[in-house]
Amino acid sequence: MLKFFKKNKEQKPSLQSNGTAASTGTFYPLVVKEVRRETKDAVSVAFELSEEQRSLFTYTPGQYLTFRATINGEEVRRSYSICAAPHEGELRVAIKEIEGGKFSTYANRTLKAGDTLESMAPTGNFAWKHEGSAAHVVGWAAGSGITPIAAIAKSVLNSDSDSTFTLFYGNKNSNSIIFKDELEDLKNTYVDRFEVHHVLSREDQGSDYTSGRLDADKVKAYNGKFFDVATTTGHFLCGPLGMIEGVSGVLESLGTAKSTIHFELFNTAGATAEAIAKSSSKASANAKVTVVLDGEETHFEMGPKDYVLDAALDAGADVPYACKGAVCCTCRAKVLKGTAEMVMNYALVDDEVKDGYVLTCQTHATSDELVISFDE
Repeated sequence: MLKFFKKNKEQKPSLQSNGTAASTGTFYPLVVKEVRRETKDAVSVAFELSEEQRSLFTYTPGQYLTFRATINGEEVRRSYSICAAPHEGELRVAIKEIEGGKFSTYANRTLKAGDTLESMAPTGNFAWKHEGSAAHVVGWAAGSGITPIAAIAKSVLNSDSDSTFTLFYGNKNSNSIIFKDELEDLKNTYVDRFEVHHVLSREDQGSDYTSGRLDADKVKAYNGKFFDVATTTGHFLCGPLGMIEGVSGVLESLGTAKSTIHFELFNTAGATAEAIAKSSSKASANAKVTVVLDGEETHFEMGPKDYVLDAALDAGADVPYACKGAVCCTCRAKVLKGTAEMVMNYALVDDEVKDGYVLTCQTHATSDELVISFDE
């Protein structure tokens, strides 16, 4: 890959939703206040915030933090959803340990109060905002997918005295339910406005409604009994791809507007060889690319198999990223000139794509010249 040159321009810091100036992709040190065991393989981590950080880390329920840590000499970046609601006055994420997971294993077995983690400011499109009228929201979660859903549920219930939340939460058994006690407390506090239905795949609860997995058949069975698609103002889904596709597909077939179905994936299996080959065949053989970040331009060339994010990092641009799997929005940027195509997209909504936004970790240049900005 041929690198051209780096040109500095006047810095134009991006603004957080609260109006605070923050450099795109900047990491800030956060001191761990508490590491609390939630289940045998999951912890929640709360952070101490200075007055300045409280402004920087203002968030909307459902958003996530992107962390950076050096583990065994290797830089590791991972994104985790915020499980606290803004009105609770704390910043807390939940981290479930996965087999072979470098960051999740570190968080569950080594991280402790007093340690410091680096984090970007909160971000993410999977977020709930109070529209002023009573909301009737349904949440669909599997495993650690409860993390952002819990924040949204608490926010909906706290927003006014009429809003309701119905939660369907899938797990293997009762011992694997993250926030089990907290959900029970929430149900006791909001007796008439909060319902939680635990669906367990490896534990018999004596009912077909609560056995197995959250899938298309479950949605059909629940509609009309536990919720009504005609009066629901929004559905929030977080879990594996199969659950997301099954649940959202039936909701749409029942008449739910696509714009009211919001989802966030755990992860993906990665793009198929066919999808990669199809996208690469449209890519420019030798594209001249300019990446803009905080007003600074980085110029480089990239081939048909290169992704914009990787090429930009190789050229020395400190562009933001986390999952590299089309799941988070950390590497989101806007095409200002030229054309580009994504191999996968599980994070951007249709309107964002229409407006020219792409996930740079999945993007090939399809024109000979491409200008893309992380500042938009």
